[in-house]
Amino acid sequence: MSDNMAETLAEVVLQHVDKKGHINSLELATELKEDHQKIVGAIKSLQSFGELIKAEQIVNKRWELTDEGRDVATNGSHEARVYYAIPDAGTSQAQIMKTVPNAKIGFSKAMQAGWIVMDKKAEGGPKVNKKADKIEDVIQKNLVKLQQDQTDSLTDEQKAEYKKRKLITEVKITSYEITKGDNFSLTIEKPEVDLTPEMLQSGSWKTKNFKEYNFDALGIPPNGGHLHPLLKVRAAYRQIFLEMGFTEMPTNNFVESCFWNFDALFQPQQHPARDAHDTFFVSEPQVSDIKRVPPDYLQRVKRVHAEGGYGSQGYKVEWKTEEAEKNILRTHTTAVSARMLYKLAQQETFTPVKYFSIDRVFRNETTDATHLAEFHQIEGVVADYGLTLGNLMGIIEEFFKKLNITKLRFKPTYNPYTEPSMELFSYHEGLKKWVEIGNSGIFRPEMLLPMGLPEGVSVIAWGLSLERPTMIKYKIDDIRTLIGPKVDLQMVYDNPICRVEKH
Repeated sequence: MSDNMAETLAEVVLQHVDKKGHINSLELATELKEDHQKIVGAIKSLQSFGELIKAEQIVNKRWELTDEGRDVATNGSHEARVYYAIPDAGTSQAQIMKTVPNAKIGFSKAMQAGWIVMDKKAEGGPKVNKKADKIEDVIQKNLVKLQQDQTDSLTDEQKAEYKKRKLITEVKITSYEITKGDNFSLTIEKPEVDLTPEMLQSGSWKTKNFKEYNFDALGIPPNGGHLHPLLKVRAAYRQIFLEMGFTEMPTNNFVESCFWNFDALFQPQQHPARDAHDTFFVSEPQVSDIKRVPPDYLQRVKRVHAEGGYGSQGYKVEWKTEEAEKNILRTHTTAVSARMLYKLAQQETFTPVKYFSIDRVFRNETTDATHLAEFHQIEGVVADYGLTLGNLMGIIEEFFKKLNITKLRFKPTYNPYTEPSMELFSYHEGLKKWVEIGNSGIFRPEMLLPMGLPEGVSVIAWGLSLERPTMIKYKIDDIRTLIGPKVDLQMVYDNPICRVEKH
């Protein structure tokens, strides 16, 4: 629409307001046989000239036919077309499916209505016959009425049914009720848009009518990077850990030996998690230098696996060095925790510690809405005398409370390196179900005592997913749209900074 056309429509709007006192934009568009959006554009233009008019926005809802609904209004409902397609002598279902549009829906609805019947014993094979002598296509009549804006004739049940069948859709209609403003005038004085240096030099700005400055305008958004939701939640997690007095562990080694990833944790070499269908094995280099592990510690781990010790009977099977030296992509960051606890055990005097880490781990998983082969693990470890399962549950609940996630459940489970052990579940509002978000437990003596930690020292630990809590917080129902090639970059742009309530 050109500037001249817009000015002409704006003048027409003023004339109608002056004549009638108030007008509705939809009614005016109908009266002028003009596009409603052009009328709205003229109203917006008038609003920029000060208090010429007052415009109150009105939002109404109404039902409109979909493309399929318009087809039904013109040609009849799917079930009626199936009925009329059946000759008096009957026909085969295959013939109906071949010749009638949307026959699958129509056939089912016609059967439900009792209009047609299937004769399975007919000579020459099953036939479809008319059961009703005549029918009334109520759906077509109702949609024609709706097309004519006779919506009051439809019941709520009918509207719900037609919406479910995608014959109608509810749309919002926004219009404006226009009245005279405090500075109403039939003359439009177009204000100057920009203040120029020439106006300042000549002093002509004193006689100009400038457009009011809009302090509510958003302006041009700055070009800059936007944090991914995962990074926002990660930063929030890290801040919470630091506020709770935890120290961050180094996690820069994605490739681990089976020794630190499994054996040091008292996980048996025959455990299914060590199979290729659960773990990614590295082909080059295939093995690590197991000699870097202190020999006395290596022997204690070997002995507790094969023979037992520290109150345990072990696994009573041969422990193989060649199995322990295999390189893998780490399956959890607990391998890092094992290294840190061993380092702690070498101190002359034990001191209580609180460690945490947030980094990537890798599992040979089949991807679906809640599983990926590469994801982030958040790990917390606390070592001190006399820690119990109650301490573990309390720390986890307090941690998630700081993230404003309060719907938590604990479920007993089995882990090779913790006893007792618990799985953590949180309610996902998007999926409408409880989803597992982590695992936890108290490290077994068979893991801690071979490291050299004093008896009586307990270590509580928990490993959490970063992706699933992010999905809960941002109401994302498919993990593949959060990380990986299917990520919608607009989602990254639109999502606000993750806000965490302090308690």
